[in-house]
Amino acid sequence: MNTRSFLSWKCGLLVLGLAVFCGHALASTIDVTINGTHAIFLAGRTDITIPDASAPWPAVGDLPGTFLVRHGSPTPEEAQEQFPPMIGVSGGDVIRALDPAVGGINFFRGFGPPFFGPAGNGVSGSNLNPLGGISGYVGPQGALVGVFLDDSVPLSGPPATLNFNPGGLGTDFLALNPLLGQIFYIGTGLTSSNEFRQYVAPTGATRLFLGIPDGFGFIGAPGAYDDNDGSYRIRIGINSVPDPDPGQVPEPGTMLSVLAGMGLVVVLRRHKRVA
Repeated sequence: MNTRSFLSWKCGLLVLGLAVFCGHALASTIDVTINGTHAIFLAGRTDITIPDASAPWPAVGDLPGTFLVRHGSPTPEEAQEQFPPMIGVSGGDVIRALDPAVGGINFFRGFGPPFFGPAGNGVSGSNLNPLGGISGYVGPQGALVGVFLDDSVPLSGPPATLNFNPGGLGTDFLALNPLLGQIFYIGTGLTSSNEFRQYVAPTGATRLFLGIPDGFGFIGAPGAYDDNDGSYRIRIGINSVPDPDPGQVPEPGTMLSVLAGMGLVVVLRRHKRVA
């Protein structure tokens, strides 16, 4: 074996060893911007076309008239709903924010303040119905949320709606295992003790959508996106661990990975000297 082939083989061994000791699929990081018009209830709906902002929603399948309810007259924004941004995932992936979400969205007619932040307005106040195969949403108004889906179009049979009000799950949980089609609260991605929450992708998941839950008064039928402006921004990590604070001890899994990598590097160096 020549020197170049030998070193390539060792580099491959190093990458393989790190992947095995990490115990997860390869990690990735994605920066996402979520606009006020990114309707979470449109996640995975490749079967529909979003009409112009000045036109009503037509009937879709067995769903009545306005698929997403709109204002009865033009709004200053005349905003058109958008399909929410999508990230590819696999079942069992661990999803975290790597930096707290930032930004602001105005949910009312007219531009400028008041803006809601990614954590939403207050600790409760929203109670939105399911739509198609997407669950309802109960929790803070206008917060950043997500939903996992498989490759199919979510047409019917929505899962139970999770309750993120103080009397339910609240917003201070550290980990969550949502079902396919089940909207879950993200907010800033942090708990009150500044720990990053983690969400485990369910079996069969291939896609994660990030979006906004909205409706008139944040109650009932989803919609009222046509007067939203502004956006949230978040850095999402798939099987990635946020950088620890200075002086913080790395998680055991992270430390094991580092040690494993160091051990393999030592092997590489020893063999290089022998060669």
